[in-house]
Amino acid sequence: MQATLAGTILVVEDTPSEMELMVHYLRDSGCTVICAVTAQEALDKAAQTLPDVIISDVVMPGMSGFELCRQLKKQPATAQVPIVLCTSKDQDIDRLWGMRQGADAYLTKPYTRDQLVQAVMNVMRVNR
Repeated sequence: MQATLAGTILVVEDTPSEMELMVHYLRDSGCTVICAVTAQEALDKAAQTLPDVIISDVVMPGMSGFELCRQLKKQPATAQVPIVLCTSKDQDIDRLWGMRQGADAYLTKPYTRDQLVQAVMNVMRVNR
């Protein structure tokens, strides 16, 4: 039996195939998904929609996911929105740095559908 989610998730991912996979997993789990391909687009969409969770890549052109995380946590409107960093950066120092920037969870690629859904469920539970 697959876990189901409810809520709106903002996915920030600049790689089309990764975006497609993540959106498929999340929609299949019952979420409404909003997409952004840059950190700046994510800042704008987060402020407009106030999603339940933000999932962001780290390595992106322009602003990194680490910087995006810092920016989102500084804004009063988005400071309480849980953030899952989802990245191929799998070193302990990367994970530590991500959490210090305000991330609520850190998921490394490749991931399974269940790992993604569990990460979202965990941050939603913690922030209720």
